[in-house]
Amino acid sequence: MGMAEAILLTVATAATPLLIAAIGELVVERSGVLNLGVEGMMLMGAVAGFGAAIMSGSAWIGVFAGLLTGALFSLLFAFLALTLVTNQVATGLALTLLGIGMSGMIGESFVGMPGVKLRVLDLPVISDIPLIGRLLFGQDPFFYISIGLVAGVMWFLFRTRAGLTLRSVGDSHTSAHALGIRVVLIRYCAVMFGGACAGLAGAQLSLVYTTQWIENMTAGRGWIALALVVFASWRPLRVLVGAYLFGAITIMQLHVQAVNMADLVSLPGPLYWLVSVLKSAPSQLLSALPYLATIVVLVIISRNRRLTIMNTPASLGRPFVPDR
Repeated sequence: MGMAEAILLTVATAATPLLIAAIGELVVERSGVLNLGVEGMMLMGAVAGFGAAIMSGSAWIGVFAGLLTGALFSLLFAFLALTLVTNQVATGLALTLLGIGMSGMIGESFVGMPGVKLRVLDLPVISDIPLIGRLLFGQDPFFYISIGLVAGVMWFLFRTRAGLTLRSVGDSHTSAHALGIRVVLIRYCAVMFGGACAGLAGAQLSLVYTTQWIENMTAGRGWIALALVVFASWRPLRVLVGAYLFGAITIMQLHVQAVNMADLVSLPGPLYWLVSVLKSAPSQLLSALPYLATIVVLVIISRNRRLTIMNTPASLGRPFVPDR
């Protein structure tokens, strides 16, 4: 396997949990709900997937356990924010803190245990095609699930009546309610879908990315997924591009440190300068690159207020109390 192929495969693996979590949150926010509990739901999905896979011996049972746990955990947020009409920001932050604490408690006995790895797809001959063979036909199932989710969400939001209804709820829940649309029910479904995606993203971390349980193993990926939705201006295809961009930044630190001087000299001028600067930087700075990139992107986006306002669901984060 060449260096370019190895880097592309690593980028795909690093981008997949970001993409799955972000595409789920995009649907939630399109319905007008702001759920900041993505990090907590990912952690619960990770520990549930890891534990279920170990106890059953099947990685696929771990996948479904992570998905189901994320969906059920999101119901707590939905009940508090949609039924009891609590503040969505505070409730989402509380959900993240709860997920961090509960996952640490549940996963305490799993620390140091070898996990059950989900096998990659291996198609004879086709997966041996240079560069694109392994990248397109030799990935783990989460990779194909993530691409399928992007395509499915694009079709649902912009090609179906149900997607139009969901977007109308996000743009004006009062008008939607006046037309007889069941706003709360639609938002419950959207929140559960987002929770299932977050749980699935967490399961990818413990069944593919590391195949072990480490406390707080999401390491801020839930927050990056939230930023990705804003970065993509609530468009599924842009979420795909953004996830792979952030995935590349995430693994950059590993490959920069591994580059030797012989390989460095062969790089083109601008790339040689960039890699040289990063190679001489402290490892702590390289580890912080994804989060620094998140801040920079959000600052750049915030400067274009017209674009942000135009694409933001008008009812995002606003409480809704139906007439009784």
